[in-house]
Amino acid sequence: MEGQNVNASTMARNAYGAAGQASRTPRSTEYALLAKVTARLKEADKRDPLAFPALAAAIEQNRKLWLRFAMDVADPDNGLPRDLRARIFYLYEIVQQHSGKVLARTADTDLLIDINTAVMRGLAGQRDAP
Repeated sequence: MEGQNVNASTMARNAYGAAGQASRTPRSTEYALLAKVTARLKEADKRDPLAFPALAAAIEQNRKLWLRFAMDVADPDNGLPRDLRARIFYLYEIVQQHSGKVLARTADTDLLIDINTAVMRGLAGQRDAP
């Protein structure tokens, strides 16, 4: 899983970093949405069974955001390069699969947080950020 974590994070950073100087408003909006849901994922105490509803809500919010990203890149009129669109859609699939594992309590949120953080770095133009 650790290899998948690094690969997904690298893909996320490269995918959004490659978008270049696309319209600032959509990028800043995407960044803000990712930051909000990532903060919720970080705040959810996955070790406390009583906090599970907060974790489930954060996972659902993250899934919906990634579904929106996937729908956007699946649109034939989307102006992003085909390769970038494919990488974003692949990240959506990873997020969906891993979210199920978190909800089944067989995984933690680290991979989801790493993907979101890497995409935020890309959106902010920090392609080479660790």
